[in-house]
Amino acid sequence: MLRKEAAEIIRFENMGLLFENGPQVFNKLNLSVKEGSFYFLTGPSGAGKSTLLKMIYLNQNQTAGKIELFGRDSLSILHQDIPYIRRKIGVVFQDFRLVSHLSSVDNVALPLKVRGIDPRKARNQAAELLKWVGLEDVLNRNPQTLSGGQQQRIAIARAVIGRPKVLLADEPTGNVDDEIALKLLYLFEEMNKTGTTVIVATHNRALPKEFNHPEIYLNEGKATLIPVGGKKKAE
Repeated sequence: MLRKEAAEIIRFENMGLLFENGPQVFNKLNLSVKEGSFYFLTGPSGAGKSTLLKMIYLNQNQTAGKIELFGRDSLSILHQDIPYIRRKIGVVFQDFRLVSHLSSVDNVALPLKVRGIDPRKARNQAAELLKWVGLEDVLNRNPQTLSGGQQQRIAIARAVIGRPKVLLADEPTGNVDDEIALKLLYLFEEMNKTGTTVIVATHNRALPKEFNHPEIYLNEGKATLIPVGGKKKAE
């Protein structure tokens, strides 16, 4: 029996981004991401890793070319439909974007509550996830009272709790020790095994080899696909 080929979930076609009075970030970038894949997004500082993730999350429009998300042209998505699209995407940005007046556990439970899940059940699930990432002692503390590494783990727990179709993580291991970093990456791998498409931006070029996943390498406005154990291959 032939195995069904995975559908394309994200596509960049001749995509360009030029900021007004600023640099050309991307120039005719082409990239195809299949449903259920796992990529490390790498490249030198300033190559646009964080910007590319923001474009997938509909936080930044391109100035040329085309971006498709879940089969839809990003520029044709109505403003009122953007929250619906974003519910399919779990995202961890470097600024974390935690809600300052909510406790750690309520920050993590928030995506479930938005979907209408019983608040008590949502908090219980959030507490279990925070315990797994070593934050069982700070459930009721506000994010601003915690360290950067603790806030990052809260942001990651919030991103994954709803089992999104796509998970975007921007330097998720940057502020944590090696043990926690491995635990987080194993969590991402487990989510990937259940069907979540994962893109992890990192400056650490050793991670793709260590975790046996392909690499999207950004440089000079282009994306280059590096398969597992292979050489650079232009997309």
